[in-house]
Amino acid sequence: MSTAPQVGPLLALVLTSLAAVAALLARVGGLGLGRDMLVVSVRAAVQLTAVSLLIAAVLRSGGLTAAFIAGMVVIAVVTAGRRVTGSLRGSGWWTALPITAGVAPVLGLLLASSLVPPRTVAVLPIAGIFIGGAMSATGLTGRRALDELTARRGEYEGGLALGLPPRDAALEVCRSAAALALFPVLDQTRTVGLVTLPGAFVGVLLGGADPVEAGAVQLLVLIGLLAIESIAVLITLELVARGRLDHAASYRRL
Repeated sequence: MSTAPQVGPLLALVLTSLAAVAALLARVGGLGLGRDMLVVSVRAAVQLTAVSLLIAAVLRSGGLTAAFIAGMVVIAVVTAGRRVTGSLRGSGWWTALPITAGVAPVLGLLLASSLVPPRTVAVLPIAGIFIGGAMSATGLTGRRALDELTARRGEYEGGLALGLPPRDAALEVCRSAAALALFPVLDQTRTVGLVTLPGAFVGVLLGGADPVEAGAVQLLVLIGLLAIESIAVLITLELVARGRLDHAASYRRL
């Protein structure tokens, strides 16, 4: 007997109710996100429906799976680039570097060691989790670093006045703020099994594996994410400090 929720009117009703409650609470609370709650809920439903149907075909072919993963990377780069720079044009494409530099070696290691079997059904979900983590870390790091440099422009210029190179002066100002991008994955890893049962664990468990196997998969994912996001944060921080990632309101344009 399947443990997954049945697709049908009841599922649609529950999802609609939850989205409506979230939107109502955001509106009543004056958060200004009521419409966004509804839009992202509808968008998620449409996207997941389309992706679910697509993945059924993609998983039959290694080439199609590789192409799908490449498409995920492109979307992650666009999303992170927009978050950091506020535009699809310009320096936002530099976010491809921290995302790919984080994901590629870790995923490659897991495949080379056979801890993740080279089967499409195993590679695709783990690659998706890793790409999503790298995207979030890159976007948060770049945004926090640039905001910090803008807000603390005087300290940056003071560093230059003391003879620091622009890169070093920028790092002195934004390094601590950018490090906050690692807090979500640190908290998730610290409390796994105690506060939350993350998606990889639940997914493997629902797929029929025993709890020990599910725990091993989740541990691979969490420790892999720690490495990936650390790489992404450091590279993004370096790109910001060197002026490769920038936005219209950054400290260099004031």
